Amino acid sequence: MIEIERKFSIKSEAFKLLAFAKHEIAQGYLNSDPERTVRIRIKENKGYLTIKGKGTDSGMSRFEWEKEIDLEEAKAVLKLSEKGAISKTRYEVQVGKHVYEIDEFHGENEGLFIAEIELSSENETFEKPDWLGEERTNDERFYNAYLSQNPYKNWKNNL
Repeated sequence: MIEIERKFSIKSEAFKLLAFAKHEIAQGYLNSDPERTVRIRIKENKGYLTIKGKGTDSGMSRFEWEKEIDLEEAKAVLKLSEKGAISKTRYEVQVGKHVYEIDEFHGENEGLFIAEIELSSENETFEKPDWLGEERTNDERFYNAYLSQNPYKNWKNNL
């Protein structure tokens, strides 16, 4: 139930040619407080309810609990979410023994790409492909809950 993850920006869209999977995702937040976010997500034809805790000082680790829920229930709950729903396309790319999940954001967050990699420990080594950019793990602006309230279009010139 502890998620260990690192986040990166993207230098190029070359990853799209390497993707073995691609999913459309819609998600909203029932609570976007960084102490405990509660998210509802629809990924293709499945619904998910996720609760995440506050991250560690490194930003790499935090509590995560997720359950698949009925699609129709997920659609109904999504309508109750806070303002600022997220729409994105997720690409999955195998690099070495890890899978990168790269999100291409749409709507208010158009133009933003974030790559994430899940690890088994904070010190685990992993391959960094050429298309991977600057690390953004401990930058709250790159968290989806933040983006739902402070869209990329409003701050992208301040990077």
